[in-house]
Amino acid sequence: MAALPPYHQRHRARPGSLDRPVNGPMYRGTWLLVGIPLLIAAFTVSRPQPLRAPTLQPEFDGLAATQLATDFANQFPDRAPGSSQAKQATTWVAEQLSQYGFRTEIDRFHAKIPGRGSVELENLLAFRAGRSNQVIAVVAHRDNPGRGPGANDNASGTAALLELARSYATPRAPPRPPEPNHTILFLSTDGGAFGGLGTDWFARRSPYRNRVVAVVNLDAIGGGGPPHLVFASDRPRSPSAALVRTASARILEETETEPTRAGTLGQLVDLGFPFSLYEQAPFVDHGVAAITLTSAGDRAPASFGDTPDRLNGKRLAGIGRSAQALLGSLDEEVELAEGTASYVYLGSRVVRGWAIVFILCASLLPCLAVIVDLFARLRRRHIPLAPALRSYRSRLGFWLFAVLLFELFAVVGIWDTGASRPLPPEGSSGTRWPIAGLALFACLLAVGWFVARNRLLPRRPLREGEALAGQVSALLALGVISLVLVAMNPYSVLFVLPSLHAWVWLPQLQRRPLVLQGLAVLAGFAGPLLLVGSFAARLDLGLDAPWYLAQLAAVGYVPFPALLVLCAWLAAAAQLTALVAGRYAPYPSADQRPRLGPGRRALRSLLLIADRRHAGAERDRAFGG
Repeated sequence: MAALPPYHQRHRARPGSLDRPVNGPMYRGTWLLVGIPLLIAAFTVSRPQPLRAPTLQPEFDGLAATQLATDFANQFPDRAPGSSQAKQATTWVAEQLSQYGFRTEIDRFHAKIPGRGSVELENLLAFRAGRSNQVIAVVAHRDNPGRGPGANDNASGTAALLELARSYATPRAPPRPPEPNHTILFLSTDGGAFGGLGTDWFARRSPYRNRVVAVVNLDAIGGGGPPHLVFASDRPRSPSAALVRTASARILEETETEPTRAGTLGQLVDLGFPFSLYEQAPFVDHGVAAITLTSAGDRAPASFGDTPDRLNGKRLAGIGRSAQALLGSLDEEVELAEGTASYVYLGSRVVRGWAIVFILCASLLPCLAVIVDLFARLRRRHIPLAPALRSYRSRLGFWLFAVLLFELFAVVGIWDTGASRPLPPEGSSGTRWPIAGLALFACLLAVGWFVARNRLLPRRPLREGEALAGQVSALLALGVISLVLVAMNPYSVLFVLPSLHAWVWLPQLQRRPLVLQGLAVLAGFAGPLLLVGSFAARLDLGLDAPWYLAQLAAVGYVPFPALLVLCAWLAAAAQLTALVAGRYAPYPSADQRPRLGPGRRALRSLLLIADRRHAGAERDRAFGG
């Protein structure tokens, strides 16, 4: 007669027992509360209306702009900040503007570029005075990475800026254009290919910054791709929906092509992890409605092969006309498109940001309710939680050590550092893996783990309830992390929701097959993988995406508090993984811990070895004598 399977396999555990501690009805019932913010969000969906089309029709000369872009790229193929040709390019653009009757200003500043050191950069400003002192800015960066002529990126944008300036030239023959309602600023920036250094300086330091009410940025508009709108920021903000809708309408009218933009998920990722390689971001960060018009995607085209013969004159002309029409619409009623807001586009409609935050926060409630209930069950059963929390503390200490060591490597110069701006995806420290530095970092991390693991090694079988205590301690940490993220940036809750909803069921799966538990653990990594995958796909970084994100932390673009939150999340993930792998142990009591720490034990072992060798040598000499 075959042996019966164990009791726990023949009988389903009672709800509320240590084998089934998760309150499933509570989890499912709390999800009903999420329906309330979903219903409210449905009533916030609206279709923003574009501003009126301008009275005057655009007269953008696409052939002239294409010729300007060709001449600019051929004469100054290496316009990297600080180079001699960069200064010559500034002089050339200033001369072109002077021919149109503009008085130009040069704003010089210094910035540290990773891998290049501190260099001097130049912003070139030209104003067309209007009836109002408020400023509408047209922006295009002159520089390139210096790895190719940069005909599309960004000789095309510079040429379009000059052609737009020509339409506002003062010494024109009749019929002269009417005086604009607002002052128009033509801003040719430096360092745009290196994270928008010029616009960041202008938005923070320029005496004109408080007068700017709207910005149209032109970047890589002569490529073969469709027109594309970029409006992400350095903060979880976006330009007014009216500006985005107006830009879309003007492009459709002038090019007969609907412009593309980031999808819904991409916009959510941009709000949860604010980032953009284009120059509208610093302006939106400072509360100014700004948008980028481009023919590239979320990343400018590669420098290699960006030659004048590959310029798409038709695309350049179409986006140039669209920019001129957009500028005309803004000049007539920019007051309806000022400011910034948070929202997500769903087709032609938008969902307000506060409604999305409401949904994200409500999605936390089922997990938080179950975690509190699990904590209460431990208290009722008098299962101690302190040893499990101390185990979590040890893991947290290791990850804090890793982050502090990473920051130390940046301070001493092992990692390239510079201005806290986005890094160019090509030819920068963001995509160059420092093999020697990473090897040293890995060795020091191994030493740190050797020290930390001593008190995390299993020394005895787990007692009843200790595994549950280890899981609850990690889940409590995740709950605190989610609340901290709500305070820091509520959109970033998007990246921890998969962890909470997958890992909250691990206590229920203790006696299920190991494969099922492993799948639940892997599902919890979906949030961070979403961020890494977004950078890998949208910025075409591929396998360089993890190091690119790490390098953003090294230059300070990722704030240090965010790294601390990452440490807490990694410690929770490590504890739950150890539980599933059967390598978890509660923090040992004083009588269970060795009298000497790992460092002192290693030193003692070395001294004993040396003493034995010395004694052996003495015996050999005595025997030989």
